[in-house]
Amino acid sequence: MNETCLHTIRTLTISCICIPMFLGVPVSANDCQNSGNLKYICGPINAEDILPLGDTEWLITSGLNGQFSNTDDTGHIYLVNRNQKTFRELFPGAAPKFDHNKKMFNACPDPIDAENFSAHGLALTQYSSDQFRLYITSHGEREAIEVFEIDARRTTPSITWIGCVLLPEKMMANSVALLSDGGFVTTKFFDPSLPNSFNDIFQGKTTGGVYEWHPGGEVNFIPGTDLSGANGIEVSPDNQWIYVAATGTHEIIRFDRTENPVKLKKVQINISPDNIRWGGDGLLYTAGDNPPDEGGWSVFGINPETLEASRVTGVDQTATMQSASAAIPIGNEIWIGTYSGDRIGYLPKPEQNK
Repeated sequence: MNETCLHTIRTLTISCICIPMFLGVPVSANDCQNSGNLKYICGPINAEDILPLGDTEWLITSGLNGQFSNTDDTGHIYLVNRNQKTFRELFPGAAPKFDHNKKMFNACPDPIDAENFSAHGLALTQYSSDQFRLYITSHGEREAIEVFEIDARRTTPSITWIGCVLLPEKMMANSVALLSDGGFVTTKFFDPSLPNSFNDIFQGKTTGGVYEWHPGGEVNFIPGTDLSGANGIEVSPDNQWIYVAATGTHEIIRFDRTENPVKLKKVQINISPDNIRWGGDGLLYTAGDNPPDEGGWSVFGINPETLEASRVTGVDQTATMQSASAAIPIGNEIWIGTYSGDRIGYLPKPEQNK
């Protein structure tokens, strides 16, 4: 996104305040008007992933740096009020907080560089009625899973950086999902040291896979999870199954972690799937670009047992929000993120999927 205005938006807003360009398409100053049923909260930059903060009125969204939108934006974590349809920058904000938990993350060398990071995929765990731990895949000064505490005991939640897990060299991580022992699984999208990594994904070539970490251990590749553009990831509640979106081959893959080597089942869908999220209805949801000859993007729901996938909703190429990367149903709405844009979106959840 090339902009003619500042991106240092740090206050609540519900309207566009700038004239941006994303994906080469010029956007006018009044482009926050609805695109049919798709409504917008304008301001969050490259909000690639979205998660609800428990049962509160708040959502957490990531904010990628300008790596994928060819800008000089730095990273952000945003706090969105889904009822009031407003947002604010949660991190770094005016005064970022750091409190390194060396008992949990002793191998983490230093706090995150608040001026040189990129918030990508998100994972949340709730450890009390109003306290949460947020994990993000982050790029910038270092490639790591960065960890934050979110305190929602006051009117507006606050955030504090507490640690990190450094990732292997030659790994551009995409998404992360948490395990019951405090560990995580994360996806390697591609090797950033190779010059044609994106082209390899577009051609369906293997570029990465799934890595696993447990407290006190190393981050290791899970044999048998080689994929093209390993992207979104989720884990079943019993930790047996890992669900991964393979962007390059347009597939959703399910791995059985109890088997060695892992066994997989997969289904192909008619989009380039990005993040995967559990819905409250027991389905998995993913979003991604439609085929080039169609344009626009779609949201698919996936049965986690059969992997049967069906289109839930979406938009065509005329919508001012493109490059959908996340879809998560919350209440009667489906919230949409993008890896390249200046907004998040929300759609009414179709009646048959409520």
